[in-house]
Amino acid sequence: METLYLSAENPDTAVIAGKIIQQGGLVAIPTETVYGLGANGLDEAAVAKIFEAKGRPQDNPLILHVSETAEIEKFCHSIPEAAYTLAEKFWPGPLTIVLPARDTVPKRTTGGLSTVAVRCPDCQVTREIIRCAGVPIAAPSANISGKPSTTTAQHVRHDHDGRIDAIVDGGPCRVGVESTIVDLTESRPRLLRPGGITPEQLRSVLGDLVIDKAVTAQIDKDAVVKAPGMKYKHYAPACDVVIVSGSREKAAAYIHSHFEASDRVLCFEEELPLYKDCAPLAYGKESDVSTLSAGLFSALRILDDPGIHRVYARCPIGEGVAFAVQNRLKKAAAFHIIDAEAEV
Repeated sequence: METLYLSAENPDTAVIAGKIIQQGGLVAIPTETVYGLGANGLDEAAVAKIFEAKGRPQDNPLILHVSETAEIEKFCHSIPEAAYTLAEKFWPGPLTIVLPARDTVPKRTTGGLSTVAVRCPDCQVTREIIRCAGVPIAAPSANISGKPSTTTAQHVRHDHDGRIDAIVDGGPCRVGVESTIVDLTESRPRLLRPGGITPEQLRSVLGDLVIDKAVTAQIDKDAVVKAPGMKYKHYAPACDVVIVSGSREKAAAYIHSHFEASDRVLCFEEELPLYKDCAPLAYGKESDVSTLSAGLFSALRILDDPGIHRVYARCPIGEGVAFAVQNRLKKAAAFHIIDAEAEV
């Protein structure tokens, strides 16, 4: 298969990509979060191609992308007022809402569940592709399953060149981590995955929010989940990743005492001088968490190298977007965390 490359700047791109989606093909689409691997979300055969291309577990639900809030009524029922309030506040944007699914949404899209995750992305060309296709686009992140997510068209090309129909290049993703997911099908709103919309922002609208266990800890591989990325080791390079927490000085002392020639260090820009002999790679500034969010997956993809044995990673602390970065790094490390304060 020859993969077609389309620029978001080309006025014909939305029509071309929309036709491919209509015909059951796979198109990598840009969003503000990460690049998605998209197909007609109402076509089981097309959706099956997503799972095949990614090597994705069949019980891992997909997100339906819509072009505007009004479309959710076509695919969801019993929609609470809170969903419309969130959509008015945060859509288009990096927020996914889990709602009861109508029968028109295939079980392959929902991971066999009676609920479906939906969002309206903050990317004009992708919303126009959805309009041209005339169907919602089911799209998980466009990486090979379990690997670091794709935040540039070049990342998608590395993983899928010759394996999918088209890639739409919309430039680097602004947010850099997958969307926040909130479940509104229970008595209390539940955060299933943190992202660019923070728990604090959600609480300011909802007044209440439960943080699901899967956000902060590894859950059982047999657990039934309502959203992508909740139970499998995720976002990880081929090597082991170990998060080292604690002060800069204690963390550096621990890493230096355990560092081997085949290891690498993933740290904040402010910490680079501490690791000058440890092949450090900075993924952003601790003083500007948005740079960590935007740079994390690109850095993890650089570290996805068979010559690397272990990565010692530094993780931001605190709330807001830092909470989302913590979640992705902990998933990449399979929640392997060393407290340098207790070790040194």
